[in-house]
Amino acid sequence: MAATEPLYSAEEMRDAEAGHDVDAMMRRAGEAVAAEVMRRFPDARRIALHAGGGANGGDGRIAVEILRTQGRELVAERPDVVIDALLGTGMKGAPREETAGEIERINGCGVPVVAVDVPSGVNASTGEVAGAAVRADVTVTMHGRKVGLAVAPGRFHAGEVVVADIGLEPGETEHRLVTTEILAAVPRKQSGDNKYSAGSVLVVGGSRGMTGAAALAARAAFRADAGYVAIAAPEESLPTLEILVLEAVKRPLGQALDAAEKATALALGPGLGRGEEAKALVRRLLVETDVPAVVDADALFELEPFERDAPTVLTPHSGELGRLIGEDSTWVDAHRLEALARAVERFGCVVLLKGADTLVGAPGQGVLVRAVNTPGLATAGTGDVLTGITAAFLSKGLDARVAAAAAATAQGRAAFRASKPRGLVASDVVEALPLAFGRD
Repeated sequence: MAATEPLYSAEEMRDAEAGHDVDAMMRRAGEAVAAEVMRRFPDARRIALHAGGGANGGDGRIAVEILRTQGRELVAERPDVVIDALLGTGMKGAPREETAGEIERINGCGVPVVAVDVPSGVNASTGEVAGAAVRADVTVTMHGRKVGLAVAPGRFHAGEVVVADIGLEPGETEHRLVTTEILAAVPRKQSGDNKYSAGSVLVVGGSRGMTGAAALAARAAFRADAGYVAIAAPEESLPTLEILVLEAVKRPLGQALDAAEKATALALGPGLGRGEEAKALVRRLLVETDVPAVVDADALFELEPFERDAPTVLTPHSGELGRLIGEDSTWVDAHRLEALARAVERFGCVVLLKGADTLVGAPGQGVLVRAVNTPGLATAGTGDVLTGITAAFLSKGLDARVAAAAAATAQGRAAFRASKPRGLVASDVVEALPLAFGRD
């Protein structure tokens, strides 16, 4: 398996289909949908089809023809399964009123819904949902995953995604889906390494009442295999940090610039505070050092564009990213790719937008998407853990874009390996990090 897989936009799918037999592709698509319905719902006898007039509707009609030969009945009321083939990958904006009403009827049917290629109402190229959109249990998508099936909010409408082969060759895509194989890119400690050459991280943060944030980032950096970790924090916080993180060296915050000279990566922001002195320190560390850096949490507050040549990763959630580009979090959640692009353009560095669909953008490159189902990460402190992992990977010399995507992958796998169906806390993720590098 490759470290990334293609995510197709509508235009990229049109390019992939160009010159191929349309009827043959539709036949294969219809067969794939019918096969999935029969496999998942073998006892379903009554099938309802909602089909538009385009190729998507044609795929749905072929699927129903096949299902009827297998003894299923096409019905309009009281179905066992609904096939959504209303709108295809070319849909943009909100559905028309009549179509929106049909979508609402599909969502209210109370039975499983199988979407053809993409749930109707979801923008296949962005994941945006401008109006009514089908909430599918399964989406049978043709040739390859669409961007809108991996990026929120569209991904939350797709259900389980099944990719159907319709006889096309793989094509180049701007955006890519990250697989667990990306972790193979993270350098491992070698026999000749010492604690510094294995990766030296400086965490800057840990104000009173927020020492836990700096401690989590430092512990995560160690568990992500950094060889040396130091914490620069206000003096009143140092005794607490001595207890929370035994292995890390502690330095007063005023010595952060000196401590940065020994680091191969900086983790700025966990529990730092938002005062003027804190903001000024972040600015100096970014402008006056050439050390790779990850910027998170309080270090993102009122952050202005900066000039630096060293690799830099910003790791905001939607609220933080919204403040960086002058939008509110609800707008960011509805336009995640566009919001990410604006942040990358404004700051000229790698930006990781956190969420169920973690997005990693970089200047002049497509977006890397890490879309996994890890609801346990919706808990305090996991952002600090991600900061520590990212810093550890940067400290080993990993490319900033790859380091960010690999860090999100490692965190997700650690959360899964922690094996806690409920009550997962950030410390559990930290302790499970070494397990994240093993194979499934």
